[in-house]
Amino acid sequence: MPGGGIGEIPLCVDLDGTLLRTDLLHETLLQLLRAEPWKVPLLPLWLAGGKAAFKRRVAGGVELDAALLPYREDLLEWLRSEKAAGRRLVLATASDGELARAVATHLGLFDEVFASDGTTNAGGDAKRDLLVARFGEKGFDYAGDAPVDLPVWRAARRAVLVATSPGLAKEAGRQTEVEREFPPERLSVRSFAEAVRVRQWVKNLLVFVPVLTALRIRDGEALASAALAFVALSLCASGLYVVNDLVDLPSDRGHRTKRKRPFASGALPVRLGALLVPLLLAASALVAAYLPLSARVLLGTYLVSATLYTFWLKKKVLVDVFALALLYTLRVLLGGAAAGIPVSPWLLAFSIFVFLSLAFAKRASELFNLRAENREGASGRDWFVWDNLAVTMLGVASAYLAGLVLAIYVHSEDVKRLYGHPGWLWALVPLCLYWMSRVWILVGRGAMDEDPIVFATRDRVTFWLALVTLAFLLMAARGPFGPPGLME
Repeated sequence: MPGGGIGEIPLCVDLDGTLLRTDLLHETLLQLLRAEPWKVPLLPLWLAGGKAAFKRRVAGGVELDAALLPYREDLLEWLRSEKAAGRRLVLATASDGELARAVATHLGLFDEVFASDGTTNAGGDAKRDLLVARFGEKGFDYAGDAPVDLPVWRAARRAVLVATSPGLAKEAGRQTEVEREFPPERLSVRSFAEAVRVRQWVKNLLVFVPVLTALRIRDGEALASAALAFVALSLCASGLYVVNDLVDLPSDRGHRTKRKRPFASGALPVRLGALLVPLLLAASALVAAYLPLSARVLLGTYLVSATLYTFWLKKKVLVDVFALALLYTLRVLLGGAAAGIPVSPWLLAFSIFVFLSLAFAKRASELFNLRAENREGASGRDWFVWDNLAVTMLGVASAYLAGLVLAIYVHSEDVKRLYGHPGWLWALVPLCLYWMSRVWILVGRGAMDEDPIVFATRDRVTFWLALVTLAFLLMAARGPFGPPGLME
């Protein structure tokens, strides 16, 4: 056995799941398919040529920014200390060599790199053979994380266990001496909730707007149908949020706040996201089966529109804003279809202008943050910080058009037929204009969340304005709460 001095025995370190909190094949495959989705049919043909050739094909079609990858900081800190003490470090990975060398160059820690080369997949037994041929049996230490690393640990002098399960750690201990363990990070409920964006479900409460404006809040059947629409839409939206996060990994990691998202940070593995998407969409379809056909069609329209937004529309200036406004408006239409309540042209026009203004507010807030970071534009978007003035003008104009539509609606014959005391509804006009104006004041001050709808759910002023608005709606209705037959 070679000597045991720290400078004599190299430490070989695995990359995927060990040094990184992610898997480079999964990451680069998503990146490739986002840029060139037409290559999906080619993937089985590439895989038929072997795993190493497949990895080389995928790696050759992307540009990896190693600086943005989620590293295990505890392990990385220890490796730096070992390097400073004179230990020889070797990167040994089954990832493609081009990607491995990019990581090694960025970190500046490794003296050698062993990786897949397009012909040999350097994982498991193949990795063990490479390392034994280079350093000899028991002539190296090895840091890994998965069962595929067991043959390598068996040939190593000592093992470094990174985020291994108790069972795997016990088995590794049978194979060789364990030098050090880095405990796994548990998959928290909070990370899962953030990944599926539970907090964003508040947007889907818009499905109840037709029930409220039609004064059907005592109609149990209408409320139950709207509730089903809420669940189906929330599950569908969650699946699409996961898709969005998976395809946006590189840009999210370069963002001030989005880099903390579960998939971008590595708190959740990419493969879990790939599993969540079909499960969430299947659950949504199952719930939607109990909705009317028109509601199912609108939910399908939402799914298609949101998918187009994720892969294409959000990259197009102005088109992205109108697409966002459409997605918000579809929520209202879906609620009406589910509850069997026709959405009036007035409500539709009001919704379009309100949501268009809020979509512009979202973009204006993002541009404000980019300016604060001294950046000209967002990665993958066609907006630049000098567009802020035009975005603000368009957003404010949309807000006041919404107020105008509301004012005209209050004076319409539809209101006189529906409400017993429609005069109270005039109070909604200044309330609406005040809230929309306040949104834009906060955007200009940089105090607005990049999603105004989410901001509204946490804002005290919005909460009290909503209560006052509800009070005026109730006072405008006939009887104690509304017209006979409509609220019973």
